[in-house]
Amino acid sequence: MKRCISMLLALLMLGCFLSLSACSSSSSDNADAEEDGEEASRGYQGEVNVYNWGEYISPGDDGTVDVIDEFEKQYHIKVNYTNFETNEELYNVLTNSNSTYDVIIPSDYMVARLREEGLLEKIDFSNIPNYKYIDERFKNMAYDPDNEYSVPYTWGFVAIGYNTEMIEEGSVTGFKDLWNADYKDDGILMFNNSRDAMAIAMQLCDPPIDPGSTSFTRDDIDRATDKLIEQKSVLKKYVMDQVFTEMEGNQSGIAPYYAGDIMTMMDNNDALTYCLPEEGSNLFNDAMCIPATCKNKENAELFINFMCEPEIAAANAEYICYGTPNTGALEYLDEEILESELFNPPDEYLDKCYAFSNIDDDIYAYMQKRFVEACSASAEVSSIEKKTVNPTAVWAVGAILLAIILATIVIIVLDIRKAVRNRGRINKL
Repeated sequence: MKRCISMLLALLMLGCFLSLSACSSSSSDNADAEEDGEEASRGYQGEVNVYNWGEYISPGDDGTVDVIDEFEKQYHIKVNYTNFETNEELYNVLTNSNSTYDVIIPSDYMVARLREEGLLEKIDFSNIPNYKYIDERFKNMAYDPDNEYSVPYTWGFVAIGYNTEMIEEGSVTGFKDLWNADYKDDGILMFNNSRDAMAIAMQLCDPPIDPGSTSFTRDDIDRATDKLIEQKSVLKKYVMDQVFTEMEGNQSGIAPYYAGDIMTMMDNNDALTYCLPEEGSNLFNDAMCIPATCKNKENAELFINFMCEPEIAAANAEYICYGTPNTGALEYLDEEILESELFNPPDEYLDKCYAFSNIDDDIYAYMQKRFVEACSASAEVSSIEKKTVNPTAVWAVGAILLAIILATIVIIVLDIRKAVRNRGRINKL
């Protein structure tokens, strides 16, 4: 009897399981069908392949605008959207893979490199009527002097964030404070990438070196490297994204970083504030471009024009906390954002800033090499040796050594002569 009951229970349980599985499968199939149906209902009439930085477009979370979804619904064009992490990764994909993209969003100096190497397609601006909203400040930039290959997307600059519970508010005024021994115990952080770190060091050299120069000498880079090595005695660590954990978690007291990200950190830690470096700073600009290998140029220009719609530009700027070059977007942004110097610094400060230029590959490679050395223990030794090598000192040391050698020879000769004379006396005796 128990066996029959057990079998009956087993059959009932199996039936329930199959029923639940069928429901689950049906639910999943329905969800997939709905998604496929939604795409089919849009009647996509083409596609556009977009390659952008991660988290660099409003995704529709927390009530924000889903920019890609809005474009697809409005134009019935499918957006194939992927991300890169660095300009160098973008460059390698464009030059060393079979992947093709229709819209890319590199930074200023990379736009220049791609343009100079013939890797960009000229934009037909008759298809970009919303270009009229781009601020004149961001046109005719060095990376695209004739406004032929790019449309500015966002901009920002490097600022300094610091913790007012560790460092007195108002006491930080510029990059020089990143070398201040008084802040050593609070935890001083520095960029873990060569261009940003070297640029700050260049500004503090005596005399200063222009980080926005189109060319550098190896001596320029050596001087900046020595400045970074000077900082090592007070520096806690080199960081990139780890800066969020360090600053938001009160683990470090002061760090240079991108202004938009400092805004984000301040939202997460009320003890944090900022400083606009008195020396001036790096003003960077990311721009929308069309690669020379583009297969959907009209769709690419349609997408770029859509991104320049004031409401869309405002949604993107508000999401990523970086400045927008779109003048029409400003009326859609909250006053609190517009009043922040980290988002909208005064023009007189922007006039003090510089932009990175594309530099020769060999010089850039040397900059990378010297930065790696600056981060290592060996750099300290090599730099100290370099600093102590002084021609006058070398001659002085050489003269002293020569005098010691001559004196030693004289003493030895006299001892030998004395020994010979004494030996002769002994023999006579």
